Amino acid sequence: MHNWLLVLQAVSTYCSSLYQHCETLGRSIHIVNLDPAAENFNYPVAMDIRELISLDDVMEELGFGPNGGLSYCMEHLEENLDEWLAEELDNYLDDDYLVFDCPGQIELFSHVPMLRNFVEHLNRKNFNVCGVYWLDSQFITDVTKFVSGCMASLSAMVQLELPHVNILSKMDLVTNKRDVENYLDPEPRFLLSELNEWMAPWFKKLNKSLIEEVKYLLVQVPIRCDHTKLQWMDFEWLNIAWLALFHST
Repeated sequence: MHNWLLVLQAVSTYCSSLYQHCETLGRSIHIVNLDPAAENFNYPVAMDIRELISLDDVMEELGFGPNGGLSYCMEHLEENLDEWLAEELDNYLDDDYLVFDCPGQIELFSHVPMLRNFVEHLNRKNFNVCGVYWLDSQFITDVTKFVSGCMASLSAMVQLELPHVNILSKMDLVTNKRDVENYLDPEPRFLLSELNEWMAPWFKKLNKSLIEEVKYLLVQVPIRCDHTKLQWMDFEWLNIAWLALFHST
């Protein structure tokens, strides 16, 4: 049974560090490029969507812009799951780890169905899949940016219906790390109070609803759970994802 890590909003530094970390642990890991616009990699690419379709070709031949061309590429991938993807997967063993480095456009995870259908296809094939969502730490230095980032992450989590972990990137570029630390485990009442200070009074009801959603997103899932469909390997994947974070920062 293959084990898949779907890296959302990915950065190449993380994928490279994850590859090195698993190599150190003696795990057989293969990183798959799922971005048809990608150009340079600092890790070995085991599978590449550009062998199936590339964004440059779509834009040149069909006259699409970057966003429309990317959606077209992902639709084309969806249409070839049973052919191109199945043929590529035959090259790997059941105990291999496969990491998908996804495009960075948030709408692919939160609004359009292509990646959700991709995940459902893997689930039907009895693959273990979990997601890692990357959020730029520079965009959560105040409550409005924090809520916005949480909503984007929650949208992706609900859309894909995967075991999910959020990771902050580019912490080395944050000038005042205390601003970020205040939002790592925030008190909902503090968030609501601060958000109300930023927004006009008629937004209070909306603010309360948003903070309730953020509180839901920040709930920790207990490992000892009587009613769960998560398999042990899913939690191991999340553990590997967290450990690799420390090698990439």
